[in-house]
Amino acid sequence: MFDFSFGEMLVVALVALVVLGPERLPKAARFAGLWVRKARAQWYSMKNELEQELASEELRRSLADARTTLEESHASTLAAVSAASDALEDAASPTAPPASTSPPVIVSEAGDRRDDRG
Repeated sequence: MFDFSFGEMLVVALVALVVLGPERLPKAARFAGLWVRKARAQWYSMKNELEQELASEELRRSLADARTTLEESHASTLAAVSAASDALEDAASPTAPPASTSPPVIVSEAGDRRDDRG
């Protein structure tokens, strides 16, 4: 985060000792430590909340994509089933006039006609 060398921290400590004096320096250090802890805790809390919000938004987006894909798949399946059903109906419906129910007539070489009953 910040880059402080040992020398810089020593200078800050000496200035704080001169400005605050030896009586108020320990209380000021505890107070500063308390504020630093509270600031870090607040930072981590905000960071965790933001990460959770991003994760939930990503999950919502993923669910919406999955729902769209499922709806597209469902629509294409319905179209395929409808096409297959139409094809079956077309195959089952007679396209030529129905054949007669009488047995076929066989004509022999001699020219006599007989039916196929035996």
